[in-house]
Amino acid sequence: MLDDRAPVVAGLAGAGVSVLGTYDAAAGQAGIEITTPGGTTVVKTAPADLRAPFGFAVVVNENAVTVLADRGTGWQPLLTERDQVRARVDLRDPAVLGRLGYTYGSRGPARLGRVRAGYFGQAGVRDPHVVQYADGRPYIRHGKLYLTMTNAGLGFFQQAHWAVWTLDLADPAKLEQVATLFFARDGVVLGDHAGQIIRDGDRFVLLMSSWGDFSFNGVHVRHAVTRADVLSGVHVLPTERLPLPTTVSSWDPALTKIDGRWHLAFVESPAQQPAFVFHPALAAAPRGADYDEGLTLLGADLSVKQTEGTILQRVGGRWYVFASDGDAREYPVYDLGMRKLGKLNAPYGTNIPHPMLVRIGGSWWLPTFDGTQYAEDVLGYGGHGDFILMRSS
Repeated sequence: MLDDRAPVVAGLAGAGVSVLGTYDAAAGQAGIEITTPGGTTVVKTAPADLRAPFGFAVVVNENAVTVLADRGTGWQPLLTERDQVRARVDLRDPAVLGRLGYTYGSRGPARLGRVRAGYFGQAGVRDPHVVQYADGRPYIRHGKLYLTMTNAGLGFFQQAHWAVWTLDLADPAKLEQVATLFFARDGVVLGDHAGQIIRDGDRFVLLMSSWGDFSFNGVHVRHAVTRADVLSGVHVLPTERLPLPTTVSSWDPALTKIDGRWHLAFVESPAQQPAFVFHPALAAAPRGADYDEGLTLLGADLSVKQTEGTILQRVGGRWYVFASDGDAREYPVYDLGMRKLGKLNAPYGTNIPHPMLVRIGGSWWLPTFDGTQYAEDVLGYGGHGDFILMRSS
């Protein structure tokens, strides 16, 4: 907090490189300033009139830098920029990130109050998927259900990252983030997301979608196996592409071992521009093989064009594939041959909510999300997702 008109800055700096958000009361503007060995450039400015005391924040999600202010009614973005930042520095590069630390201060006499720094949380949450054992049982510890969600960043899908959360079964309003997950691939660190974690013996199997560097030229499912406790702390994990039986893009993996055979539901997408086209599919590995060995396609619903959020779940002793059809505004239900049997009787909200069914006690719970957007006028599409929990009566 400040109480005079000296310019203030905050961001990342080190080894001759800095990425700063600025506010200059005399000039009446906020800005984003990049310094490299080649010099200093103000890559973007926006008018701003902040009267002290106020909160000032700078957030870096991937290569997107956003400046925000809190005038007492909550944080609101003043401006954001990605392309001009990336043209000068790549903040996904571990060699760059390893030299940077948090920085703040003023360019003149100013009184600063409380200062905090750390990992960015989320503008919204999406794609909830319950952490489970290989046989499909939900992972519950100390009365808390573990689930992964996509933490929406301040921008499009590249600005999001993956996180592990717990839901207190005694008090479902208690939702807590317990882990933050990033992934190393192609020489950079990315926030791939929209996936699943399976506890299989003494190992964790992680599946995720390659949204971390999405640029409308394809998406694919990636995977990793680790014995590290990915359900707590911060992790950067190397991943590999999962060999799926498809020639087109894929995302939203859902993995379960059914009758001794790994089954993997996922989304196939033949196009992402000029419009997204996607449908659900199901594959399986040979009996006795691991989840990433010899996957073959069991079926796909080619009749739908906006259907994702694939979930494998057993109901009444039978296994089904659940999905979410954004066109029909319903949750279609398929057998393990991908023949449509009907639809799930549950409310369908905004966006394309996922039908994450989980049996808790004597009732079904459905943790999902909607399309509630945060500051779209400044940040554009992507920072959306209110958490919603439904329960069968």
